[in-house]
Amino acid sequence: MARSDHFHPHGTAPSAATTAAQQRARESLPFTDRRDFDEVTRGFIARPTVTRIMADAGNVAWDFGAYSFLTESDEFDSIHPSLQRQAVLNAHYGLFEVVPDRVWQVRGFDLANVSFIKSDTGWIVFDPLTTRETAAAALALVTEHLGERPVVAVVFSHSHGDHFGGVRGVIDEADVVSGAVQVIAPAGFLEHAVAENVYAGNAMSRRLFYQYGALLEPSPFGHVDQAIGKKVAAGSIGLIAPTMSIEDDFEEHVIDGVRMVFQNTPGTEAPAEMNTWFPDLKAFWAAENITATIHNIYTLRGALVRDALEWSRQINAALYRFGGEAEVMFASHSWPRWGNERIQEVMRAQRDTYAHLNNTVLHLANQGVTINEIHNVYRVPESLQRQWTARSYHGSVPHNARAVVNRYLGYWDANPTTLIPLSPKDSAPLYVELMGGAGPILAKARELISEGEYFLATEILNKLLYAEPGEEDARMLLAQAFEQIGYQQESPSLRNSFLAGALELRSGLPSGVTPTATGPDLVRALTTVQFFDFLAIRLDPAKAETLSFVANLTTPDTGQRFVIELSNGALTTLEGAAAADPDVSVTIDRAHLERAMTGEVSLAAMLTDGSAHLDGDGSVLARLGEMLVDFPLGFEVLPGTPGAVAVPGR
Repeated sequence: MARSDHFHPHGTAPSAATTAAQQRARESLPFTDRRDFDEVTRGFIARPTVTRIMADAGNVAWDFGAYSFLTESDEFDSIHPSLQRQAVLNAHYGLFEVVPDRVWQVRGFDLANVSFIKSDTGWIVFDPLTTRETAAAALALVTEHLGERPVVAVVFSHSHGDHFGGVRGVIDEADVVSGAVQVIAPAGFLEHAVAENVYAGNAMSRRLFYQYGALLEPSPFGHVDQAIGKKVAAGSIGLIAPTMSIEDDFEEHVIDGVRMVFQNTPGTEAPAEMNTWFPDLKAFWAAENITATIHNIYTLRGALVRDALEWSRQINAALYRFGGEAEVMFASHSWPRWGNERIQEVMRAQRDTYAHLNNTVLHLANQGVTINEIHNVYRVPESLQRQWTARSYHGSVPHNARAVVNRYLGYWDANPTTLIPLSPKDSAPLYVELMGGAGPILAKARELISEGEYFLATEILNKLLYAEPGEEDARMLLAQAFEQIGYQQESPSLRNSFLAGALELRSGLPSGVTPTATGPDLVRALTTVQFFDFLAIRLDPAKAETLSFVANLTTPDTGQRFVIELSNGALTTLEGAAAADPDVSVTIDRAHLERAMTGEVSLAAMLTDGSAHLDGDGSVLARLGEMLVDFPLGFEVLPGTPGAVAVPGR
């Protein structure tokens, strides 16, 4: 199939309205500014000879040639021209020198970059990618061209999986235990790294199909980029606990001869994150706080809403503390910037974009603009729109504006009609009835689509599908509208979401290997309380109402004790306490409990072999186990999509 052909038999070409929208963008944006193209190739040394990185499970973890179509045409009307520009920049991959004979990066092996700082005796590795396989391939490329040196330290800039998941590809945990290798992370790293990926992990993974287009085919009509990199690798994710935590706002340390000043920036791009200044190199590591995009204040896969104002403040602090001296700025995504004037330009643009977003959205909200209107009212000032570094690729202006309102005022728009809304499946039949049924709705939708009024078409088609999920013409028309909206989006998060919706409407859930947010290392990293909190989330609420018990749990190897109680359908866990008259008591080393947590060995088997001991009524634990639900990844998002698991209550 030629790249000019749509990958789906029902796919549509860009409409006249979409083509016109793309042309308007080409005429309005500063395409004459080519500095990013000079910077993205600066310091290039080599690419790997292999075309693919294979995962341990046998699937392709990373395909270097998947996006070669981006060089086949100067203009794709199925891709917003600004996004195509970003996608071409992110397609550069290989080993690059950042600071002569001191700092290198491997880019384009995963969603993130991995950086190698030469120390007195080895390498200090910053952010070892998402998977063991891609990180190991990056280290192999470094070794091939720069010589073999041991990794003496690993720095996790923050608590997202694409910055720590590949750690086992660059170091051995035995060397960490022995003290030969340090693992450095910001305060709160471990707690946030595991909690974000577990409590709502299944829902996040399902939503990742949309934001990240995880199952969209690389194509001018499908996945083209992820703003901060090409995509997330599909391999083995791991975690090794830090040996050093950066606690203060600013801390200076010398690691194997390299002087570093760490700047804690909690509440910015991640709840635990830090920048790093290398004073002897005049180099500033911006983590994921400053990249070639305006980021997510609310990330569509699902996460706590971020603080745009705090983000701006932390960039400002870095600007005034380090920006006056910096000669190179590099980060965990995108490409470096060189020269003090250029660095300060980028830092100020991003500082001001986040500050303007926060302040102007609240300015409008204080005049009555609601969360359901703000995305159609807020505008980025023209002076920032003309700067590539202030374009919203990973984030988007509409969903970030709504996020600011949500952070301060919540999801309610203060109209009582929306305070206790009907579920869509309950309200949709009335709308469909009043519009005269499926026939008039389909006719009007076709008319709107022909006029390029795609959002209006989705309003009525969405209602029809909730009322009549089996209405195939409605599914096909909604997919068509979604696709044209997707083509027109500058942000890949928005593009992917609409195109993934179109794909599922046409074909149901596609098959394929998707990135994973969890693994045995992350499960083992859960605290005991966090583990039981997750079990509480997995409890079938209807069944849980039929059982109540109080249990004591002791883990002798850690000296901890817990009381676990199920009552009124709620499972609660308290550390440092014990019930006076429990129904059951369990004694098990935390090391053995972790084997049960990962599913390696059942608790029943460990009771049999003596690894665990039980006093009291063990049947309550067996009944508890029978109440746990395994969450289906393929649950239905859009009504009537074939092959999806029905959502309870829908």
